[in-house]
Amino acid sequence: MLAALPGGRAVGGAVRDALASRPVADVDVAAPFPPEEIAARLAAAGLRVHETGLAHGTVTAVLHGQPVEVTSLRRDVVTDGRHAVVEWTTDWREDAARRDFTINALSLSAGGDLWDYFGGREDLAAGRVRFVGDPATRLAEDHLRALRYFRFQARYGRGEPDPAAIAAIRDAVPSLARLSAERVWSELKRLLAAPDPAGAVALMEETGVLPAILGPDSLGAARHLRALAAIGAPADPMLRFDALLTHGAAAAARRLKASNEEVARLVARYRAGHDLLPLQPEVAAGGPGDDALRRLLAEQPRDRLLDAAWHRQAVNRAWSWQGPDDAAWDRLRARLQAMPGPVFPLLGRDALALGVPPGPALGRLLAAVRAWWMEGGCTADGPACRARLAELMGDIHGKALPEG
Repeated sequence: MLAALPGGRAVGGAVRDALASRPVADVDVAAPFPPEEIAARLAAAGLRVHETGLAHGTVTAVLHGQPVEVTSLRRDVVTDGRHAVVEWTTDWREDAARRDFTINALSLSAGGDLWDYFGGREDLAAGRVRFVGDPATRLAEDHLRALRYFRFQARYGRGEPDPAAIAAIRDAVPSLARLSAERVWSELKRLLAAPDPAGAVALMEETGVLPAILGPDSLGAARHLRALAAIGAPADPMLRFDALLTHGAAAAARRLKASNEEVARLVARYRAGHDLLPLQPEVAAGGPGDDALRRLLAEQPRDRLLDAAWHRQAVNRAWSWQGPDDAAWDRLRARLQAMPGPVFPLLGRDALALGVPPGPALGRLLAAVRAWWMEGGCTADGPACRARLAELMGDIHGKALPEG
């Protein structure tokens, strides 16, 4: 590809991660040509080209079945904190100067020559996340960089954070209100996917960034994340997001325009946690019994019960609240994973076959049988449940139908 773009270089994350001996996910390329010329040169070289980002200076070329974004060198003309008006340039340093952090401003030629205009290689080796140039200027250009800072701090930072960056971010907190909810949600999930985001989240609390985007219910977020890590919970961004808030995670996710599936997961975790909470004494004592676990699995999705167990264990640990020990929680999760999920064996057609007319009465009867089935530990089979249904029907001429 670079042969078709003389003077082109790999830029950004691919160079950074290669220098850090980390897996390289996506390769981005920049070239000192206008986007239309880049597209023409790549097409002439036999590559399939998609011009979906042409207005922003980017085209996508497909190389060996993999998409590679190729972008014209740019300089900012006007910025407003969310969008930028750019012009094409042939000046590599000018293009690098508009990037956020020094570790992202590196570029590499096909021959292996590295260009590092702002000390990014040294910062990468030192575990230092530093803005290119003046931090306040970079943040004024794009307010999202305040959140991006913490994502890169979580993945690449070591030791004390850059004081100039932290001071500028603290001053920029009021501007975060101008960010779109979608951009905040996307950046937050990427941060929470880091191997250990607790230190970065603690910085977000300290600087006022976290309460600015999540509200006061984020008190103790870093403490909860450290507890999740200590108990060996999965590195799941949604489980971690749930732990950022003392309550109201689903409502916060809705405000941030999370997907319906993501919000539903948080709602289901809350409901599962509500059902699990009163069973904590039994969990601590080595229970609960199989009947109680079957009732849980009949009412709540297995994965959400597991989420709830991790969540409750972490919160107990974070605040030193009395509850089951780690071994007891581990046993509970193992039993939940191993136990088959019970399925209520009756359908509406079973009631219709016994002569129950369609309508509200049918629903009340099925609900009553299901309540009986639950009370018995979800073990009654189809014939037993149909017998109970016939029993509840009673004398159709005089007996009142159960209210369910």
